[in-house]
Amino acid sequence: MEKGTVRPFQFGTEIHQKAIELRLEILRKPLGLAFSDEFLEKEKNDWHVGYFDSKGDLLGCLILTPVEDQTQLKMRQVAVKKSVQGQGIGSDLVRFSELFAIEKGIQTIVLNARATAVSFYLQLGYNCEGEPFEEVGIPHRKMTKQLRS
Repeated sequence: MEKGTVRPFQFGTEIHQKAIELRLEILRKPLGLAFSDEFLEKEKNDWHVGYFDSKGDLLGCLILTPVEDQTQLKMRQVAVKKSVQGQGIGSDLVRFSELFAIEKGIQTIVLNARATAVSFYLQLGYNCEGEPFEEVGIPHRKMTKQLRS
């Protein structure tokens, strides 16, 4: 597969709508869940990051939410199109997000990984914290990574 580009995009744009559709398809529908308008409205002040192919089509996305103390970001809603999973798009999104966070003075990225994704994040240098827990009806682990500038 030809290498794509990773870049931020704006809330409320056409690309944002495509990201919502991708997240719905990959993350929500398999669990019988949808997005409420209230849930989506809370993303207004978050950073949205996308992976785009050479034609500009969105293949993957994630959200970075500032945490109260401004030294952490919470990575959420990481989704990659099924047809291109396993081709490095998720890794590229995460690595871009780490560099983006460092530029913003962020020291730590935190996330709640689905149990099925824990090994993916471990390979990227994230560490499990605490005990497994349930979120949206499935097992998760809290994971963190200390960033270095």
